[in-house]
Amino acid sequence: MKKLIIISTITATLLTTASADFSFGDMFKDMKDAATSMSKDAKDSVTSVKDGVVETTKSAEKSVTDVSSNVKDTAVKTSDDLKTSEVATSKDSKDALSSTTTAVKDTAKDAGTNVTTTAKTVTDGAVDMTKTATTEASNTAKSAIDSTKDSVKTVTDSASDVSNKATDKASSTIEDAK
Repeated sequence: MKKLIIISTITATLLTTASADFSFGDMFKDMKDAATSMSKDAKDSVTSVKDGVVETTKSAEKSVTDVSSNVKDTAVKTSDDLKTSEVATSKDSKDALSSTTTAVKDTAKDAGTNVTTTAKTVTDGAVDMTKTATTEASNTAKSAIDSTKDSVKTVTDSASDVSNKATDKASSTIEDAK
């Protein structure tokens, strides 16, 4: 700012030495008007940067809220689907076990040992299948939640960095304007 005033003074002096209507009062008034105009422009720039930071922060908050809502909805849907799958698997296993038991009793009444072994194998298989499906669905939901948490943290960190940089730049601009 001082350099600009000095350059303006030197330029005005060089231009006015050749002029017969030279007035130091007019020169200083013109320099004062130029400094006032530059100060107002700097204030307007700082206000614009501040407004931009506020808008960026609001946008980041909305993004975080939207992502969080989507993750919650996905987790609830996954949980519901898992429960539905578990109930259907259990019912199908029960029906299959019942059909197998009836067929074995009707065709081989004297093979009691084989019936017991077959029923136990079917039951164990159904239980193992249900546990595996439940574990995999739970792991998938956990992975989605962890991934979303990382995304939200990245967005929040980025918004914070942008806000800090804008504030630092605005402070620097104000200091330069002084």
